[in-house]
Amino acid sequence: MGFIPLLILGLIAGAIAKAILPGRQGGGWIVTMLLGVVGALLGGWIGGALFDVDMSKFWSFSSWLWAVIGSLIVLAIWGLVTKKRA
Repeated sequence: MGFIPLLILGLIAGAIAKAILPGRQGGGWIVTMLLGVVGALLGGWIGGALFDVDMSKFWSFSSWLWAVIGSLIVLAIWGLVTKKRA
């Protein structure tokens, strides 16, 4: 997957993760995209390591699923880190 598709996947996966995870998360669309890209990379790594999932295709359901799962994990960690600062 190229750089631009990874950014698009990260932005959408981050937005879906913010919609699924309850609570008020700070940050605009740039923070959402960054968290989503990190989450997509994490989800791709977990999916590839545990289940041998191919994350190279943009329109693959497994790519989207693992990107959202990874984004949920990163967003939960982000919420714990920023909550302690406040």
